[in-house]
Amino acid sequence: MNNINKYAAQVAYNGAKYFGWQRQNNHTEREVGVQQVIEEALSNLNNNKPVKVTGAGRTDQGVHARGQVASFELDKDFNDLSKLLLAINFYLPEDIRVMKVFKVNKDFDARRSALWREYKYFIYHGPALPPQLNGFVWWNKRNWDKDIARAACKILTGRHDFKAFCKATECPDNTIRDITKLKFQAFNNNLTVLTVRAPSFLTNMIRIMAGNINEVAIKKRSLTWLENLLTGCERTSSAMTAPAQGLCFWRAGYREFKI
Repeated sequence: MNNINKYAAQVAYNGAKYFGWQRQNNHTEREVGVQQVIEEALSNLNNNKPVKVTGAGRTDQGVHARGQVASFELDKDFNDLSKLLLAINFYLPEDIRVMKVFKVNKDFDARRSALWREYKYFIYHGPALPPQLNGFVWWNKRNWDKDIARAACKILTGRHDFKAFCKATECPDNTIRDITKLKFQAFNNNLTVLTVRAPSFLTNMIRIMAGNINEVAIKKRSLTWLENLLTGCERTSSAMTAPAQGLCFWRAGYREFKI
C-alpha cells in the first residue's frame, strides 16, 4: 500500500470571474468554481490522475480569498515544499495563487480540522470610488454612524439564532451560530472593515450581517430592531444582502499550522 502524501495550502484568489469556491456540476465555461481550477492544476503534478481538493469553507460567486485553506493528496512526496509551491502556481491562472504549502498527516481535512473561519468585509463610503478599489469593496455612498455600527457589532457577537441572516432557500434546520469575533474598524471617513470570526457560518450570513449593520448605521432602523432579528425571525424580516465583492475569506485557524 502506498504512503499517503497529504498537503495543505493557503490559497488566495480574485473571485470576480468565478462561481464561488465549489466545483460546479454541469457547468458552462462561465460557471467554474475555484476548486475545479486547483484540482485540474494539481492533476498535472499527479501523472494526470484526478486530485480531490477540500476547502476550509465555501465562498459565494464573486467573493475573494486571502487565506482559504485547501487539503489534497498527491502520489509524489515533495520534500522541498518550495518546489511544490512553484509547480502548483505554474499551472494556475494569475487570479488564483497558492501562497504557502504545508505537509500534514493523513487525517487532516481542511474543512473538518478547522477550528474557526475568519472573513473581512470591506466598505468604501463616499460619492466617488477610487478605480483601483473597484471590485474589492462595497461602494456605499452613505456614511455610517460609527458608534451605532460598533453597538450593532456588539449585539451580533455571541451565540444567537441567525435564521434572519441566512439565504432562505438554503437555510438548515439548525440556524444557531456562535460569532466569536465581530470587529468594526474605520479608516479615515471612507473605509470601513468588518472582521467576523466563527466556527461556521450560514449561507450568505456575513453579507446579510453587513446589510443589517448598514441599516442601523445609516439610522434607517433601530438597534432594537437588529436585536429582535436574533430571535429566529424569517429572512424577509431583515435587510439587504450586501454585495459579494466586498467580502474576503481572510484565514482559517488550525492546530497544525498558522495562516
